[in-house]
Amino acid sequence: MNRLNNEIDTQSEMTSMYDEFNIEVPENAFPRHGLSARAASALVASDEWTDTNPMLNMSSFVTTFAEPEAVETGRRNMFKNYIDHDMYPQLFAMERRMVRWLHELWNGPKDVEPYGAATIGSSEACMLAGLAHKWNWRRNREKSGKDASHPNMVTGGNVQIVWKKFLRYFDVEPRIVPLKPGNYRLTAEHLDQYVDENTIAVVAIAGQTFTGEDDDIQAIHDWLDAYEKKTGVSIPMHIDGASGGFVNPFLYPDYEWDFRLPRVQSINASGHKFGLTPPGLGWVVFRERKVFNEELIFYVNYLGGEMPTATLNFSRNAAPVAVQYYQFLRLGFDGYKRVMTHTLANAVALREALVQSGYFRIMNETQRIPVVAVTLDPRITRFNEFDVSNKVREKGWVLSAYSMPADAEEVRSLRVVVRPHINHNVAMNLARDIIAACRYLEEHGGTATAPKLHAQPHKLSPAKC
Repeated sequence: MNRLNNEIDTQSEMTSMYDEFNIEVPENAFPRHGLSARAASALVASDEWTDTNPMLNMSSFVTTFAEPEAVETGRRNMFKNYIDHDMYPQLFAMERRMVRWLHELWNGPKDVEPYGAATIGSSEACMLAGLAHKWNWRRNREKSGKDASHPNMVTGGNVQIVWKKFLRYFDVEPRIVPLKPGNYRLTAEHLDQYVDENTIAVVAIAGQTFTGEDDDIQAIHDWLDAYEKKTGVSIPMHIDGASGGFVNPFLYPDYEWDFRLPRVQSINASGHKFGLTPPGLGWVVFRERKVFNEELIFYVNYLGGEMPTATLNFSRNAAPVAVQYYQFLRLGFDGYKRVMTHTLANAVALREALVQSGYFRIMNETQRIPVVAVTLDPRITRFNEFDVSNKVREKGWVLSAYSMPADAEEVRSLRVVVRPHINHNVAMNLARDIIAACRYLEEHGGTATAPKLHAQPHKLSPAKC
């Protein structure tokens, strides 16, 4: 009898589950009635079925894998409001400690007080750095009795959209140096046409999103030195290391892109990219405490105690901060070096397979971070990079295809971000699927629409690892 009752109960539960699962979800009105936890979970899951598998999203730099212990660390902290330092002082201590670690990792001077913050992604970090440089420029101009109403910032056309947001939101004139076919990074060339006494900072990128290359950071630094010697105007640099900040220190320790260059006053990086934490977490670190103007700090009596706050966001989830702390402890310098070495090797293997197929030419002359950027051989006319991206989507892969920014719009790119969860076998599977897509398109032709080429892509020399 008990067995029969259990079967009836189970049947009733399943019937109820199927009934609830088949409700019509309202589009424009708040749901009037609740559901069982099981039915609500099933409805949410069913809405997600056609979303991309994050593991196969090769257009994204964002971390999509974590060890179970890292996931558990995040779960323990997901309901903590990070800003409440009075209730969660150890989380705040972790952040302060990690700021000091990053300052040391990026070769900050040893005789100063490090300063920085964990942010919600690099976007917030960039905004804070930009504000610091605007405030410092304005203060110096006012002290000298000069006009401080026309700030500008100089960066390259390869800059990430956050900088264009900063320039618009905070009323700073954009001085964006355009790209050109064959050169997709900011160099010292033409800086004399963009830099002047109203320039609050020059932003250079370590690991740009289009090709993975670094801007010519040393040459830009040297040009600014010469400019100061000639004009007396000292202009700082900010390094946007969103993607390269957690690669360069481990793979290229002798490469001077960071605070070893005296003009570099601030650096940002994304913990949720090659820092290996889930989104969203960014970092901004200043050369020393005085770079971040005191006027930008607020002291708030909140949640039981007075606390300083200098970020744009206030309440935020503590989980990514705790997971970053776990990853730093778990891997250490040698662990990050091993991970980045394997990841770069897999990117190089993918790049070589694509180039050897005869369909592609490499776009990034130097490959510092694990990004493969290719363009189709100009002899190929039956399909384009957008067609390839669409075709491999049938296998579940998501690849970025796009036209380059001004003045290189005639060049199209196919970009693959090789993240640490992509092993050699998976990288080769991806290469085979891309090449198979090209063979199919070569026979049947493409269908995607994209801007027409006005000129053939510039032929680059083979990339150097």
